[in-house]
Amino acid sequence: MSPLLVFLIIAGYFAVLMLIAKLTSRGSTAESFFTGNRQSPWYLVAFGMIGASLSGVTFISVPGEVGSSHWSYFQIVLGYLLGYWVIGSVLLPLYYKMNLVSIYQYLDSRFGKKSYKTGAFFFLISRVIGAAFRLFLVATVLQVAFFDAFDIPFAVSVFVTIALIWLYTFKGGIKTIVWTDTLQTLFMLLAVGISIWIIASDLNYSPGQIIDIISNSSTSEMFVWDWQAPRNFFKQFFAGAFIAIVMTGLDQDMMQKNLTCRSLKDAQKNMLWFSIVLVFVNLFFLGLGTLLYHFVEVKNIDLTQTTDALFPYLAINHFGLLGGVIFLLGITAAAYSSADSALTALTTSFYIDFLGKDPNESATHQRRWIHLGFSVLILVVILIFKAINDDSVINQVFKVAGYTYGPLLGLYSFGLFTKRAVKDELVPVVCLVTPILTYVINSYSATWFGGYQFGFELLLLNGLLSFVGLAIISRKS
Repeated sequence: MSPLLVFLIIAGYFAVLMLIAKLTSRGSTAESFFTGNRQSPWYLVAFGMIGASLSGVTFISVPGEVGSSHWSYFQIVLGYLLGYWVIGSVLLPLYYKMNLVSIYQYLDSRFGKKSYKTGAFFFLISRVIGAAFRLFLVATVLQVAFFDAFDIPFAVSVFVTIALIWLYTFKGGIKTIVWTDTLQTLFMLLAVGISIWIIASDLNYSPGQIIDIISNSSTSEMFVWDWQAPRNFFKQFFAGAFIAIVMTGLDQDMMQKNLTCRSLKDAQKNMLWFSIVLVFVNLFFLGLGTLLYHFVEVKNIDLTQTTDALFPYLAINHFGLLGGVIFLLGITAAAYSSADSALTALTTSFYIDFLGKDPNESATHQRRWIHLGFSVLILVVILIFKAINDDSVINQVFKVAGYTYGPLLGLYSFGLFTKRAVKDELVPVVCLVTPILTYVINSYSATWFGGYQFGFELLLLNGLLSFVGLAIISRKS
C-alpha cells in the first residue's frame, strides 16, 4: 500500500471517531465522563467490550502464537467463562449495591485509606503497562506501513497515535467510548473474517475445506496434559479464570463500562453475552492463525518475521489491496479500542482515588490535565518497551499481569471471603513484598519443585501470597 493510501485510511477512520465523539459529548457533564449517566444499553456495552478485551494483543499475537504454542491459548479462554461468572454473580452486585464510580472505593470501606490507595496504585501500574504493550504492537505496524516511508521516527508515530486518542476522549470520556468501542469491535471482527475469506479465495477452498484444514492441522492441538509444562490444561484453565477476574472484574477500565449500564440486571446480561461471544471470537482468531501458517506453507513463503509480525506481513504483502486496507482498519481499531478506555479509566482512578474528588464535581480543567499526563506516561512506557522487548507480546502482558494484578486479587479475595480487619498501614508493605516473593519462587521453581514451571498461573501464586500476608497482619473485626 502507498503511504498516501494509509494516511487517507487512518484520517478517514479518525474523522468517524471524532464525529461520534462530537455527537456523544453534547451536553457532557462530569457524570457523563465518569459514568455515562448510567444510561448505556447493555448490548452496546457487551459488543464494545469484546473489542476492548481483545485489543491489538489478540488481533496480532494470538494468530501468530499459533505457530509456537498451537491452540493451547484456548485453555485460558475456557477459564474466562468461570471468571466472568464470578464477576457477574459476586463483583457486579457489590459494585452496584455500593453505587461505585471507582471500584477501588470498596477497599476504602472494607479496610481503610492505605489499602484503598494501594489497590488503586496497582491498577494504575497494571493498566499503564498493559495499554503500552497493546499500543506498541499497533505503533510498530503503522511505522512499517506509513511512517518509515517518510523517515519519521518511531517515537513520533507513537505520539501521533496517542494524540489522536486523547483528542476524541478528553471531553466525553466513558460516554463516548461505549459508542466508539462498538464501531472498533465491528472493524476488528470484519478484518479477521475478510482475511479468512481472502485466504480461502486465493487457495480456491470451500468453507468445508477450510474447516477440514483447521481441524486436521497439527497447530490446532488444544489441550496439554503434562503437569510440568507451563501450558498444562489445569494451569491454563484456572489461570484464565483468575485473569478474567482481575483483568476485568478488578480492573477499573473494564468495569467502568459495565457500571454505565442502567441496572445490575442489565450489567449481568452484558457480562453473560459478552463471555459467550468472546469464546467464539477467540476460536475465530485461532482459526485464522492456523490458516495463516497453512497459507505460508502452500505459497512457499520464506518467513523471517517474529510471530507477532506474521499477520501484518501477510496482510500487507500477500493479501492484495483489499486485505491490506482491511487489516489496517482492524489494527487501527484495535489500537483505539484498548487505549481510549484505558486513558479514561486511569484518569477516573487518579481523579477519584488519589485526589479524592467528587465525580459529580465540575473540575474539567484539572481532569483534562490528568488525562494528558497519562497520555504522556503511556508514550514513555511504549518507548521503554520497544528497547527491551524480546518475546511475544501476549506472553509479556500476562507475565506482567501476574505480578501487578496479584495484590489486587489478594485484597479483594480477603475482603470478600473473610470478615477480619487488617492493619491498614501494613497493607502497602504486604502488597509490595508479595510480587518480589513471587518473582523469586518463579525463578527457582524448576529446582525447588522437581521441574515444575509456572505459566500464567503465576497470578494465582501472587494472589495467594498476598492473601496469606493479609491474614498475618489481620485481626478479628
